[in-house]
Amino acid sequence: MTRVLAGLALLLTFAALTARADDAGVAQRLEQTLAALSSVRADFTQELRRSETAPVERAAGTFTVKKPGRFRWDYRTPEQVIVCDGERLWLYDPELEQATVKKVREALAQTPAMILSGESKVSDHYVIHDGGTVGGLQMAVLTPKAANGDFREVRIGLSGTDLRRLEFVDRLNQRTTIELTHVERNPALKDTLFTFTPPPGVDVIGAH
Repeated sequence: MTRVLAGLALLLTFAALTARADDAGVAQRLEQTLAALSSVRADFTQELRRSETAPVERAAGTFTVKKPGRFRWDYRTPEQVIVCDGERLWLYDPELEQATVKKVREALAQTPAMILSGESKVSDHYVIHDGGTVGGLQMAVLTPKAANGDFREVRIGLSGTDLRRLEFVDRLNQRTTIELTHVERNPALKDTLFTFTPPPGVDVIGAH
């Protein structure tokens, strides 16, 4: 489930940032960058560090996102597919021959991706700070206003007007870092890309 939440967290980058923030300059830059995106396709590498002494868990693959609320993550290592059509979220594990389906609201509850519901803005739930330059990237730091959420910090890294990195730390101090490469801005994406039909013989968990 951690991998799912890590992927979904990236979706907050497509929400509107229109209200005041602690650091207006970086908030404005982030707002302008994200407002210009209607879709994105990219390769990614993902690292999860559960603690300073625990082994780093790594994954890689490709993802596509299209407003409003549609996305697809194809993990190559290990193989796994996550697909959302805006209403239902599918998680398919070929090795287990199992697919799990949930309603988006249920699956995204208490995650940063919940802001994609359209009922609220990022600034309704997060305070935006200037995180300075890290590794050549301008970092925007988002901290939740509520104390009962699952995440305590989200960091978005920009190179010029390109999204390159997203990091977030949950309440258990687990840190996930997603690095993006070969980023395509606003590619033409068919809606059929964001639909999923379980292969024959696959066990389906959940109502669909």
